[in-house]
Amino acid sequence: MKNALFLMTLAAMAGTSSLAIAQAKTDGVLTVATIGEPPTLDAMQTPTDIVLMIDQHIFETLFTYDIKWKSVPLLAASQPTISEDGLTYRIPLREGVKFHDGSDFDAKDVVASLTRWMAVNSKGKQVAGVVDSIAEDGDHAVTIKLKSRYAPLLATLSQASIILPSEKIADTLTEFVGTGPYALKERKPDQYTQLVRFEDYKSPDGEPSNYAGKREAIAKEIRFVPVPDANTRVEGLISGQFDFADSLPVSAFERVEASGKAKPVIYENAGWASLNMNMKEGLLTKKALRQAVQSALNPSDMMLAAFSDKRFFSVDGSIFPKGSFWHTEAGVVRYGEGDPETAAKLIAEAGYDGTPIRLMTSRQYEFHYKIGEVAKAYLEAAGFKVDLQVVDWATLTTRRADPKQWDIFITHSNFPGDPTTINTITDTYPGWYVSDQKAKAVAAYMDATSDEAKFKAWEGIQTVIYDDAPLFKAGNFNALTGVATGVSGYMPTYWPHFWNVTPK
Repeated sequence: MKNALFLMTLAAMAGTSSLAIAQAKTDGVLTVATIGEPPTLDAMQTPTDIVLMIDQHIFETLFTYDIKWKSVPLLAASQPTISEDGLTYRIPLREGVKFHDGSDFDAKDVVASLTRWMAVNSKGKQVAGVVDSIAEDGDHAVTIKLKSRYAPLLATLSQASIILPSEKIADTLTEFVGTGPYALKERKPDQYTQLVRFEDYKSPDGEPSNYAGKREAIAKEIRFVPVPDANTRVEGLISGQFDFADSLPVSAFERVEASGKAKPVIYENAGWASLNMNMKEGLLTKKALRQAVQSALNPSDMMLAAFSDKRFFSVDGSIFPKGSFWHTEAGVVRYGEGDPETAAKLIAEAGYDGTPIRLMTSRQYEFHYKIGEVAKAYLEAAGFKVDLQVVDWATLTTRRADPKQWDIFITHSNFPGDPTTINTITDTYPGWYVSDQKAKAVAAYMDATSDEAKFKAWEGIQTVIYDDAPLFKAGNFNALTGVATGVSGYMPTYWPHFWNVTPK
C-alpha cells in the first residue's frame, strides 16, 4: 500500500513538473544587454556579430554549424547529393516549415533568397562567381550547378544567407519575416529590439549542438537592449535589470561571481589574435625575415600580458583550436617560447640592415596594445629595431590598406566555419599574401568534396602558411558574458542564442 501511494505521489509530482515546464514556455521574458544598436536586421547587407546575434532568432539558413563547426542541415532536410564531378548539388528541403507571415517555406523562397544573397553579400558575391545556376527542383528541393568545384559552399550557406519569403524580397527590406523560433514584434532604435515566440515554429531534429539540433522557444519574449558601455552592462546584470549581458571585461569576473545575482560564463575560443606581416612592400617581403619574426616571438608571454589570467586564453600553434574539426598540428614550426638565436641567424642570412620594423597596434583593443608591447621586446632581443606605432583603430585600418605605411599590424578574428574564409589567406587582405604554393594548396582544397579530403587539403594550407610566414598567431582568447541566477539552459556560443533557455 505504501509503495502504491509512493508511486501515485511521484506521478502527481511528474504531472506538476510538466505543467510547470509548460507554464515556463508561455510567459517568460529574457532581457539581453548587447554591445550596441544593430545597424540593420538585414544580415545579407551587414553580417556583423551584433546583427547575426539577433537575426539568428528570426531567420534561418539552409545549413548551420554544429559543435565542431561543421556545416549541418537546418532548413535543408539533409546533406546535399553531390554529382560525381563535384559540380551539381541537390539540396532537399524540410517540409511543413512556415514563415512568420503564415506562408509555406519552399524551393521558390530559397532560389529568390540565394539570388539576392549573391547580389548583395560579400561572401555571396564570391559564390556568385562560381555558380552557373540555382533552380527549383520541385517544391522541396533546389539544385545548384557550379562552374568549378567550390569546397566552402556549405559553409558559406551557413551564415548570412538567410531565407526570406520570395514575396517579401526587395533591394531594401521593409519587412523582416523568417522561419526562426522568434518573430520580430517591434524595434525602437537605441532602446530595444523585441522578439516574440513564433507559435507555429517547426524545429529541426537532433540534440542541441552549437547552432544545430532542437530549437525550442521557451521564453515568450526576448528583448535585446543596446548598452554600449561595458561597465553599465555589468551593473545592469548584477542589479537584476538584465538576464544576460554580452561581452564583459575580464576584470568583472570576480564581481559578477560574488554578486549572488548572476554568474559569469566563459565562452572558450571566441577568437584568435595575430600579427600580420606586409608581404607586398618593405622589410618583410623577405621570407627569412618573416620567419625570423616567427622564431623570435613568445606567444605565452604575449597572451599572458594581454589577458592576465589563464582562464581567458590558450596558446596553440594550430590555427584552429582544439575541438574544432579543423584542428591539426600539421606544418606548425617556429612556434614556442621564443628562440632569439634562431631568429638572429635568420636575420643575418637575410642581410637585415637595421631599418626599424613598423609595428602598428591600437589601445581601443587593449589586448592588441599589450601584445604589441611584448612583441617589441622579443623582436628587439632577437636583433630587430622596432618602431611601435600606437594609433586608434580607425587610423590603423586606414593605414594598413597602404603597403608603404607599415610592416606588421595586430588584429584578431573569430574562427570561421571554413578555412578558406580566413582573412589572411585572401590575396587582397592587407598583408597581400600571394604565393605559388599557397595558390596550389588552396586549389587542392577547393577541389575537395568530402570532409576527409577537405581536412587533408587544409593540413596542406596550414603547412604552407607556416612556411610562407604571412602572420604569427599569438593565441586563442575566451570571451566573458554573464547570465542571471535562475536562468537555465543557456549554452555559450560565439553568437549568443536564447532558444532552449528558460527565464528565471
